[in-house]
Amino acid sequence: MSSTPYVITQPQARELLAQVDVPQILRKLFRDLAAGQAVQPAQQLVEFPQGAGDFINYLGVLAEDGVYGVKTSPYIVREQGPLVTAWTLLMSMQTGQPLLLCDAGELTTARTAATTAVAVDALAPLKATRLAIIGSGKVAQAHLHYVKNLRDWQSISLYSPSLSQDAETANLLKSIEPSLTLADSREAAIAGADVIMLCTSSAGPVIDPSDLSNPALITSISTNAPRAHEVPPQSLNGMQVFCDYRLTTPGSAGEMLIAGEQHGWDKNTIVGDLPDLLSNKVQRPDYNRHVFFRSIGLGLEDIALANAIYRLQH
Repeated sequence: MSSTPYVITQPQARELLAQVDVPQILRKLFRDLAAGQAVQPAQQLVEFPQGAGDFINYLGVLAEDGVYGVKTSPYIVREQGPLVTAWTLLMSMQTGQPLLLCDAGELTTARTAATTAVAVDALAPLKATRLAIIGSGKVAQAHLHYVKNLRDWQSISLYSPSLSQDAETANLLKSIEPSLTLADSREAAIAGADVIMLCTSSAGPVIDPSDLSNPALITSISTNAPRAHEVPPQSLNGMQVFCDYRLTTPGSAGEMLIAGEQHGWDKNTIVGDLPDLLSNKVQRPDYNRHVFFRSIGLGLEDIALANAIYRLQH
């Protein structure tokens, strides 16, 4: 007996995601991981021959919900620039049948930003007042949406080099948060910030923590370019480092790999991950130095969101 999975396109996914509490779904997922009710293997990178690109598979099991799944995301090299897509397949652990095939573009954006929001809520000083964002694309916009109400922000500033030529995106950002300040430079955006969210597709550093005047929480997501990183790898040695999942992130995050190979950094110095933080195994950090949070994106995050929107329909 076979069944055809329910197919959800990107516009449908966007509409359905607006109906679920994405950060809350992710909080439950990380608590399930801490309790042994979920499984998150390392992501799997497969290269195409002749340097034509690669694809990454993100896998995960949600035992309590009776589903497992895989998100597969190709990075296809083309003359006009790389093409990146992603699809998530949700499977039943009871019947072994496919339940859902979903364009994962919206899932990826939402889970990336909401994971950062969960981390900011768990890690940022309770009295943090100044938020800075580097980047202005869809992922940066989603970060702003999920984080804007997490603290009593007195200022939210954003810098992106492309914004001076892009009034439409600038207006969209302002519509998400009317009090947003669009900074003229990276330095102006991050000056005095308590929380700095790096939301870029840069393959190399966009800020150097040693340039900051006060200890801050710095969050980083990075992109699928090989060994991509948004802070200098050597800076990890001077920061309190957290991540989304300590069993998998150090094997994929570019700055962690480079810091381990070239700068004597040890992944065992990671203070905690989101399962630790959300199950109260690790306390909120003191800010005697910078705090760095790195997420690589977990298959489980996509699968949890795919499951949530599937349940809306069934």
